[in-house]
Amino acid sequence: MGIDVVEAAQRGDHEAFEALATAAGDRLFAIACLILRDRPRAEDAVQDALVHAWRELPSLRDLGRFDAWLRRLLVNACADQGRHQRRWASEVKVIHLEPTTEDGAGSLADRDQLERGFRRLKPEQRAVVVLHFYLGLPVPEIADTLGIPAGTVKSRLHYATSTLRAALEADAREPVAARGRMA
Repeated sequence: MGIDVVEAAQRGDHEAFEALATAAGDRLFAIACLILRDRPRAEDAVQDALVHAWRELPSLRDLGRFDAWLRRLLVNACADQGRHQRRWASEVKVIHLEPTTEDGAGSLADRDQLERGFRRLKPEQRAVVVLHFYLGLPVPEIADTLGIPAGTVKSRLHYATSTLRAALEADAREPVAARGRMA
């Protein structure tokens, strides 16, 4: 979408804004799902971000930064969703596996282990991890998107990867009770 569509939406053109929202919708939903780990809350966050975007679009100064601005609104909406639910409860999700010729149990266990580690992250850490590793944004662009210093982005990435690494290492260790019974 070009700047002309953003300008039209900024002037109150509903169809132009609908085109922008439709073009960004799937991408925003994917980001929200990765951050929140919950589809209904991700849908709410996307909806909140788009409503906020419609209301605040007339105040957007740099129309070329629309996508970054919209991601920032989404990350803030995800943080609001996280604050509304005090506990980030784990939910059992049914995973439909496609039959394969090789044993996928190892990759499924790895994915489950990563999911448990990811749930231990704070929402602001999840946001930088998703923006950096999923979207491939460099640190300066993440800082600009979130409106925080680049050093803060680096710090959050560092602590997030340390937390994930510690979670994976903790899962790899055998339980203390099992060691005691062997003696």
